[in-house]
Amino acid sequence: MISTSSVLPFETRSTELPGCLELLPRHQQDERGGFVKVFHRDTFAQLGLETEYPEVYYSRSRQGVIRGLHFQLPPAHQAKLVFCIQGRVQDAVVDLRVGSPTYRQYVTLELSAETANLIYIPPGLAHGFCVLSDWATLIYQVGSQYAPDLDAGVLWNSADIPWATDRPIVSGRDTGHPPISEFVSPFHYSAEGLIAEEVWS
Repeated sequence: MISTSSVLPFETRSTELPGCLELLPRHQQDERGGFVKVFHRDTFAQLGLETEYPEVYYSRSRQGVIRGLHFQLPPAHQAKLVFCIQGRVQDAVVDLRVGSPTYRQYVTLELSAETANLIYIPPGLAHGFCVLSDWATLIYQVGSQYAPDLDAGVLWNSADIPWATDRPIVSGRDTGHPPISEFVSPFHYSAEGLIAEEVWS
């Protein structure tokens, strides 16, 4: 589904995973360069997306690096807004919400500085990426603060994602995550397509 309303500063494209969206902001360009709005609180509220992002950070990675598949456990679960401001990456998201129609399925899409697209990742989904360009810089806006004791992941190569490299560079931490088949998920999918809050309330 694509929204092209002139009222919104973004086009939205649904992915196969409920609640996970690709956002395409208006990319203004002239002889000086470009200008992109990546967040607009009222628009995000209208779309039913997270509007509070208490932490923002970025990673810089070289070609062939795979980071992921990461998430935070309840009650520090978080939505993520991810976009690439230098280079391009193969971005990947995996649904960990028990009861979801796409449980343990994945989507991939290319994020790039040239396209200026973003991906919105609701809580209960794992995120990772593979760097396609010489270098890439990704920015992450996250809906909760970093909680070291609740920082988690599943093994990067256990979800059948067709990663775009045959020589991946992966951290020791990321090779130590459990495979998705062994991960007991605390995330649950509700009829509205959201995390069922009562699971941890």
